[in-house]
This record gives sequence, C-alpha cells and structure tokens, in this order.
Amino acid sequence: MRFTLTDEQAAFRDTVREFATEEIEPRASELDRNEEYPAEILDSLGEMGLAGLTLSEEHGGEGGDLVDLVLAIEELSAAMMPVASALALHLGVATVVERFGTDEQAERFLPEMSRFETVGALGLSEEEAGSDKLSMETTAERDGDEWVLDGHKRWVTNFLDADVVLTYARTGPDEDAPHNISAFLVPTEAFEVDHVWETLGARSVKSPKVTLADVRVPDDRRIGSVGEAYVQRSRVDVGVNVPARAVGLARAALEDAVEHVTDRRQFDERIGDFQGVRWELAEMSSQVDAARLLTLRAADLADRGRDAGQAMSTAKFYATEAAVDVTNDALQLHGGVGYTAASDVERYLRDARLLTIAGGPNALHRDTVADAVLE
Repeated sequence: MRFTLTDEQAAFRDTVREFATEEIEPRASELDRNEEYPAEILDSLGEMGLAGLTLSEEHGGEGGDLVDLVLAIEELSAAMMPVASALALHLGVATVVERFGTDEQAERFLPEMSRFETVGALGLSEEEAGSDKLSMETTAERDGDEWVLDGHKRWVTNFLDADVVLTYARTGPDEDAPHNISAFLVPTEAFEVDHVWETLGARSVKSPKVTLADVRVPDDRRIGSVGEAYVQRSRVDVGVNVPARAVGLARAALEDAVEHVTDRRQFDERIGDFQGVRWELAEMSSQVDAARLLTLRAADLADRGRDAGQAMSTAKFYATEAAVDVTNDALQLHGGVGYTAASDVERYLRDARLLTIAGGPNALHRDTVADAVLE
C-alpha cells in the first residue's frame, strides 16, 4: 500500500500545476467576472493531451488512468474550477464513446476529441429528471435508419462551445426501465437554446437548457446498445472528477488563507500566531488531506477493476462538503477583503457550492454508502 505518488505521477502533476499556475491562475478572476468561456486555455490543454488523458493511445489519447485524472483535475481546479469542469465533462463524453461506441465511431470522433478539436457536452438531466434520471421525457423513435428525437435537456455544460451532445432519450416503455434509455451523439446545431442561467459560481462555463424538435439522427450516431445506455453509463467511473475538483478548490483556499494570516498583522502580531487561527488552519488542512486521500482511493480502486461505488460516493460527499467548509473558513480568515473580488476566496466559495449538487446530490451518495454499510 502506497500513500505517495510515483515519480512519473509527481512529474505529471507538476507539469499540470505549472501550466495552471502560469496560464490559468492569472486570468481566472477576469474570466469569471466577464463570464467568458476559457477557450484558449482549453485548446492548450488539448494540445497537452489532457482532453484525451484517459483515452487509449490507439484513439489519440494518453492512455492514462483515473488517478492521473484526479491529479490533473485537482491542479486545474485549484487555478479555476470551471476549466476543470469543462475538460472533465468533455472527457466523460469521449469515454462513453470509446467504451460503448463502435470501432467506426471511435475512429471518427475520438482523435479530434482527444485534442479538444471536437468538443463534447452531456445531455442527460431534464426538468423532471434531476436526481431521478429515469424520469426523462426526451424520446427517440426509430424511423428506418434514423431516429427522431424530441424533448429537452438542461445543465448541458460546454454546450455553447461544443460540437456534439451525448443525448440520452427513452426508446422503450417505462416498464422496461432502466433498459429503455439509448444515447445518441447529436450535433449542437440540431438544438435550440431555451435558457442560459445566471449562476452563483462557475460563471465562465455555461450549462443551458436546450430543446430538440423532430430532430433526425442517423443510427450510426447511436452510442451503445439500444435501451442499454443508462445501464452502460453506470459502468463509467469518470465521476471521480467531481471530488477532485473539490480538493483543488479546498487546497487553493487553504493556501490563500495561509498566505493571508502570515502577512496580516493585528494587535502587533501576525494573526496566524493566534491559537484560534492556528487550530482553524489545522482543521482545514486535515479536511483537504482527507478529501484528497478518499478521492485517490476511489480512483485507484476503479483503476484496479474493483467495485468502487461506495468509495466514489464517500469521496464525493466528503470532498465537496469539505470544499464548501474550507473555502468558507478561508473567506472568514480574510475578513472583509475576503468578501470582495479583491481576493480569490469568494470565487472559490461560489464555485465550491455547485459541487454538492453536481454529479448527483450528496443525499443520494449518502444513500449509496448507507446501502453498502447495511447490506
């Protein structure tokens, strides 16, 4: 059992950290303030191979594993969480294509997706299909060699700059659930944008509501078996990116808090010398370490082919709640300036708040863990 990174893993992490520190961090506040999509940054990540990090070399990827993904996402998120979000969700779409698509589909889409030249978005959630995805109303009816799709999707991250949307739709009766959902790779131009929300955080990467009306999609755009897409999706473990994003935010907040309390003086003393502040930093550091270890454990279990469901859910709810706590504590330690855009900690807190909801609300992940404990 190892609790340290290999030399190769550490070198990879350091490469991503250097890029994030030099190329993302200086622009993060401006991109957030202007609600500007980080297109140039994501293009650069594609050139570095990160858009295809866990895809096979055969399809233009790097052949990395989920531990590599966790390391990369933490570093990107520490600089700017929406960048990590955009990359991870794109890679999740590409992973489904590689795992369940045909050889022809893999050859057609994955080389460009691994370079972020073709950008993917996920069309899964709907107004009545939030936590309960099987309540989706979007349908796909077969008509010869085509499928006719009608419905809507929301929280489609990357959509405004994407090329394709991995769209899930009902293709069978309710009594066949969960074996009644199929997936299609639909061009973004086939959708209409219904609404773009103003959000508390993650402002630079929008997740709009989009609609489909009598959209015809050829059968060669269907990804996976008819009726099995939802079940097949459960066998993909890229959801570990959500706790990894949380770890990055929490670590960044802790580092900023340490710097602030070291420099800030009150009553002729550094505030970092006050015992209450020191203990608070100790608690924050412990939460970051625990969140990282839980996330790496989940990724490692999945990489080894073990059942990682309980570990993934544990990492998800613990790390995301730790991120909210640590970013909030960091803001408090900054005092009034922490509440302003003059510091990054208010952005960290706004972005962290999304993560207890994204990737499934934490209540559902607690249910998953409880089921495992009680069985």
